[in-house]
Parts: sequence; C-alpha cells; structure tokens
Amino acid sequence: MSTHEPTQAFETGPVSAPEPPAQTARARVGTVVWGLIVLALAALIIISKLGLVALNGNYVLIGLMIGAGAALVIGGLVSARSRKANGSGPDSGSGAADS
Repeated sequence: MSTHEPTQAFETGPVSAPEPPAQTARARVGTVVWGLIVLALAALIIISKLGLVALNGNYVLIGLMIGAGAALVIGGLVSARSRKANGSGPDSGSGAADS
C-alpha cells in the first residue's frame, strides 16, 4: 500500500472556449510588391537566358520601377480605404479626444 495520495495530472474545472483572434494578420503591401519584383526579375532572367528575347537592362529596370511604384501607391490606397471602412483608421475616433 502506498502512503501517497494520487494526484491529478490536469484540472477538472470548467473549460472555456478559446478566444478568437482579435484581428487576422494581413500581408503588407510592400512585402507583396517586393515579392512580385523578385518573381518578375527571375522570370526575365530565365527568358533572356533561354534566348527567347533580347532584353535591354535599362528598360527592364525602368519598367520594374514604374510597376513597383504604381503597385505600392495603389496598394496603399486600397489598404487605407479598407481600414477606414472597418473603422480602424486614424480618423475613426478611437484615438485622442476631438477638440
């Protein structure tokens, strides 16, 4: 016979449901744009190495910069609009008191 009381490995109290996350994580616009730039450069390098097209490096860089700039501006505007629609933007009134 043992002199020790049996212990429980876990609690048997009421179990509460896990709390849902406050906000889902979203990909940042800059991260997506840089990923697209890297993919575009890789595709252009493959195409040029296969000899399908002769590419001018200056025109390729200019085109990538224009595309990246446009993507960053448009992505920023879309992100700001969605934040404003959700009420989590800086003008939503959840910050400092209005004067």
